[in-house]
Amino acid sequence: MYPTSSYESDPFRGRVGPPRRARKAARAALLALALGLIAGLVSGVVFGWWLGSAEAQPVAEEDRGPSPVRSLAPEPAPGPASESEAMEALTEGERRDITVFRDVSPSVVNISTKAFRRDFWSLNVYEIPSGTGSGFVWDDQGHVVTNYHVIRQASRFVVTLDQEDFDAVVVGVAPQKDLAVLAIDAPRELLRPVRLGSSQNLMVGQKVLAIGNPFGLDQTLTLGVVSALGRELSSPGGLPIRDVIQTDAAINPGNSGGPLLDSTGRLIGVNTAIYSPSGASAGIGFAVPVDTVRQLVPQLIRHGEPLQPGIGVHLAPDQASRRMRIAGVIVVSVEPGSPAHIAGLEGVRRTRRGDRLGDIIVGVNGDPVRSTVDLMIAFDEAGIGSTVELTLLKAGKRRTVQVELVAIQDER
Repeated sequence: MYPTSSYESDPFRGRVGPPRRARKAARAALLALALGLIAGLVSGVVFGWWLGSAEAQPVAEEDRGPSPVRSLAPEPAPGPASESEAMEALTEGERRDITVFRDVSPSVVNISTKAFRRDFWSLNVYEIPSGTGSGFVWDDQGHVVTNYHVIRQASRFVVTLDQEDFDAVVVGVAPQKDLAVLAIDAPRELLRPVRLGSSQNLMVGQKVLAIGNPFGLDQTLTLGVVSALGRELSSPGGLPIRDVIQTDAAINPGNSGGPLLDSTGRLIGVNTAIYSPSGASAGIGFAVPVDTVRQLVPQLIRHGEPLQPGIGVHLAPDQASRRMRIAGVIVVSVEPGSPAHIAGLEGVRRTRRGDRLGDIIVGVNGDPVRSTVDLMIAFDEAGIGSTVELTLLKAGKRRTVQVELVAIQDER
């Protein structure tokens, strides 16, 4: 006989299965595992009930120990620090900037301009917003300084100071320097003039602050440095503005007319323009120097227009000089009793053979003059009351004369 196989036949699957002894051992192991799981569940429930009962029981204060649950709870958030404590946590430079902003911002205004338009069909006149800009309080009489281009082509002006709106009137304009002065009837306690500094000793790299209303967002502070000096900028009046300050402090539409300040809060310029292909700040902004502002604003308040230095002559347009291929400025006429008349200048004379040219101004203080713009710049740099040396050309001969500059109207 063949020995009995170690595996028996499985009547359900038709295959060989394990021996009966092995199956009994497996059943016993499964039963033990099930009993262990049941015992664990029961003990967990009992332990949870005991822990809850223990927490519910009152415990004497001296018996209380550190609770592991409470120790994991977050610490309560500290209360708000006082302003003095918050300032102490800042750097000295940050505290200085905050102080400057708080001191000067009440002097900075928002200017909204409106224009009148006539309806094409009904011919009715209606008012529409035409733009916004910035400005600052000049004195306690209600004078506000801004850019000329902010108020140009507008019919009505509203100045917002300390969240109050005031109707403004134009006192004077200087298009050649892009400056204008408005006047408002505001309470004296709201009028806090900006402290004036100097632009004579500015240095590239020194810190500057700009306060204004970019995109209509009032009381905005931006920081930067003086990035260049002695720039030249074209004005709305056609003449270039000399010695313009260049800064990288962010200046955007709406900043025009606002103050450019040094680190102590003194005015060093009036923000007037930006260089940007996109129309927003590209890190190159320009400001009219405060020394120019100090000279012009009192004239605008007193006379409504700037007093220009001149010699009392009437000049031919530059087109006439170019047509005649003359590198200079043609004197058309001389006012009697003027400095030019005293110095012996002559204008164009009429003869039987036609008009004969008189004096042609070709130089001022040794510098060449090729246009009326060159002449105006030379006179402006010399200033009212100074004496200049004119180089004149007449009938092919040159001569020089000394002439005093006086305050006049535009000689062009």
